[in-house]
Amino acid sequence: MTDNGTLDSRTRHYGTFHGREPAERADTADADGLSDDLPVLLVWGNCQAEAIRVLLAASPSLQMRAVRIPPVFELTASDIDPLRRLAGHASVLLAQPVKDGYRDLPLGTAEVASLMPKGGTVVRWPVIRSSVLHPFQAIIRDPRDPTREPPVVPYHDLRTLASARTGKDLLAADIPIDACARVAAASLAELRRRESLQCDVVISDVLEQPELGDMFTIDHPGNKVLIELARRLQVALDSVPDATDPGRDLLGEVRAPVPSVALSAQGLKGTASTTWEVRGEPIAEQEVHRVQWQWYRDNPWLVDAGYARHAETLKVLQLA
Repeated sequence: MTDNGTLDSRTRHYGTFHGREPAERADTADADGLSDDLPVLLVWGNCQAEAIRVLLAASPSLQMRAVRIPPVFELTASDIDPLRRLAGHASVLLAQPVKDGYRDLPLGTAEVASLMPKGGTVVRWPVIRSSVLHPFQAIIRDPRDPTREPPVVPYHDLRTLASARTGKDLLAADIPIDACARVAAASLAELRRRESLQCDVVISDVLEQPELGDMFTIDHPGNKVLIELARRLQVALDSVPDATDPGRDLLGEVRAPVPSVALSAQGLKGTASTTWEVRGEPIAEQEVHRVQWQWYRDNPWLVDAGYARHAETLKVLQLA
């Protein structure tokens, strides 16, 4: 809501979440155009959650209102009351594991589940993160501002990080195929570990023999992976596994290059890429490398943070 009482775009986009009337919300057709007497289904988590919600909402067998809600990393203190109201009416919560007190707010999966009526169903599914097609890509949190992202694209490249540490340009470094295979295997092992500890539904097996397009970035799966996960969630709810392709890439807004060494490590045929694509616009990998290298020079503590977080992977890739 803006100061003059009109609805801002975010409030309209998540109109049902904010308790707006049908005429005041933009999410009616996409999110919950079914009758208001149906039980409420919430899909909780990061941007993958909204992709899963879209797939479930389009299911002809769904007999629930799949309400569009913001991803957990966008929520603020002002969203807590709307969350409590909506969760208090939810019959089903499909949730990625989120720790209690996330970003100093009661946004943990267990905390949200505790807001549901008695007898509600909670199914936990994993945060999908995999290096099978992107062995050099990484996420690094700025210790001074954890929400801060690098310039140009919101991902780090360990070759650029190592270039900043050594002063040598390592973007074209000769990385062994078996090193990339080991990085991919380690990321799958970590996904399996988190699934076994935290989840009711798994997806890691789908990435054991990946195809091009299965991961656009390390944390943005392609439609094939998302559809399979949606169907497994439907099975977990004793529903018909009828999620289908929506005719558009749900998480394809940012597409990272797939290096030839990653293709070889996975035994894949196809054309390697050295170009990012951001909202349909191509950006040369070399340009991202150049800008982010300078960014590391300007923010040297990030290099230390990256090496601390990814020490083992850097060692495996012979970039340490």
